Order: sequence, then structure tokens, then C-alpha cells
Amino acid sequence: MDIGLNEHHQKNVVNYLRFARFNRSQRLRGIEGAFEDLKDSRLVEDTYTLDEITEMLTGLCAVVKGEVESELINTAHTNVLLLRQVFSQAEKWHLKLQADISELENRELIEEIAKFEEREFSPAAQTSQTKMSKLSQASKLEPLNEGGAVPLLQMEINRLNDDNTKLRNRIKDLETKATGVLGEQRKLKDNLEQTQAELKAKSNQNVASDLSDLEGKMAKVKMDLKKSKESESQIAASFDEEIANAKHEILRLQAELEDTQQELTKKFNETSQYKNMKQMLTTKNEQIKDLRSRLRKYEPET
Repeated sequence: MDIGLNEHHQKNVVNYLRFARFNRSQRLRGIEGAFEDLKDSRLVEDTYTLDEITEMLTGLCAVVKGEVESELINTAHTNVLLLRQVFSQAEKWHLKLQADISELENRELIEEIAKFEEREFSPAAQTSQTKMSKLSQASKLEPLNEGGAVPLLQMEINRLNDDNTKLRNRIKDLETKATGVLGEQRKLKDNLEQTQAELKAKSNQNVASDLSDLEGKMAKVKMDLKKSKESESQIAASFDEEIANAKHEILRLQAELEDTQQELTKKFNETSQYKNMKQMLTTKNEQIKDLRSRLRKYEPET
């Protein structure tokens, strides 16, 4: 079943539902335990007075109320922690997320989530496929196509996104080259260690010619290693500078993208469709206020 998210995010939702189901079952066991304790400890006689029954029910109510209140508080706090993780990840990329609290009371969507949970955790969930949920079919505002500045702003947004992607690919290429330089350095270091080991073995045999040859090899390897380190330092400095410039460019493009999106929103608010819709809403609100005022005249006084 699809709830309008990609596969990765949908798996995270399933994991959270599994966590919530476990906590819910633990609280239900606590409530059942409270009833069992009452039956085992208090219900041992055949007859009870009204005061005794009232006392037992009052105590049981306090225990059940505490369990339910604890679960509601814990659920609210865990939801805040989940939102904190999402917002923290968004802030790292300079994003500003918004939450529509009114959607939390949408009974139709809540029923869809309940169906999703029931089907996801049913025995046949692994072998059956269900139709797309209403969540993924929710209507969305279509972009206006009036010509003029709005399409140009949209084109600019697309261009900035393309530039951002190119910069990220360039950073990946630079990181790949840096990894190759480090691999070459390790290879030269291994050759130096091997040459030193051969030199030590030959020195025990007192062979002057081999010793001289090995010393020459070692000097050559040291020289190559020195050159490699110098080249690596230059390349690393160049890579650092290019990466820093690329990151600054990404931040600039992101800021420019945000400004462009704000300008696009401003252009949208100035369109005739938006103004007409706003005027219609204002007229409807005035009519509702007038109807309520008339209705009060016919309501009986209390």
C-alpha cells in the first residue's frame, strides 16, 4: 500500500508504526494488570458495601487514568523527538519545513493511515498488493501558466538546480582524484618498506654490489616518495580550494534559489486568480457573519 512517500521514507513510517504498536501493547498490558490485581487482591468476598465498591472503582480509575495519561504524554514527546530529527536534517541543507497541524484532524486521512497499518502488519502483507491510497491521490495546486515573469522565474529555478547538481558532481570527481593520490602514496610507501627489507637482508651477506644497488633503489624510492608528497600537497591544496569554492557556490545558489522562490510566490499572490479567490473568501465570510447575526435574533434567551 502506498501513502504518497518514496520507498525509503515509507520504510521509516513502518518502523515508527511498529514502535508505536509495541508501546501501545505495553500500556494495554499495564491496564489489564491493574484489573487483575484488583480481582486478586480485593474481590475475595461474596458481598460488598456501596462504600467498598466505590473505593475499589476509584482506585482502579486512578490507576487506569495514570496509565493512559502516561501513554499520551510519552506519545507526544516521542512525536516531538521525531519532528526534531526531521527538522535538524532539513536545517543542515538550509531548508525550512512547515507542518499543517489542521491535517492532524483529517478523519479521512487518519482512516487511510489505520488501513495502511492494518494491511502492513497483516499476515498477507508480504504477498498481496493493494491499490494506491487516497493520500497519494490528494489534489495539489497546479502551477499557473500566465506567461511573463512566472515562467521565467521557474526557468531560473530549474537552472539553479542544474548548477547545484553539476557542482555536487564536480566535488565527487575531486574526492575520487584525491583518493587515487592517497592510493599512490601508499603504494610508494610499500615499495620503500620492501626495499629497506631487501637492503637489510643483503647487508647480512656482505655483498657490496648488491648493497650499492639496493641503496640506489632506496634513494630513488625516497626521491619518488618526496615528489609524490609534494605533488599530493599541491593537489590537496588545490582540491581544498576548489571544494571550498564549490561549497560557497552551492550556498550562494541555494540562497538565490530561495529568493527566486519567494519572488515566484509574490508574483503568484499578485495574480488575478489569487485576488479573485481572496475576494470570494472575504465575501463568504461576510455572508456567514450576517447569517449568524440573523440566527441569534431567533434563538431563545437562556
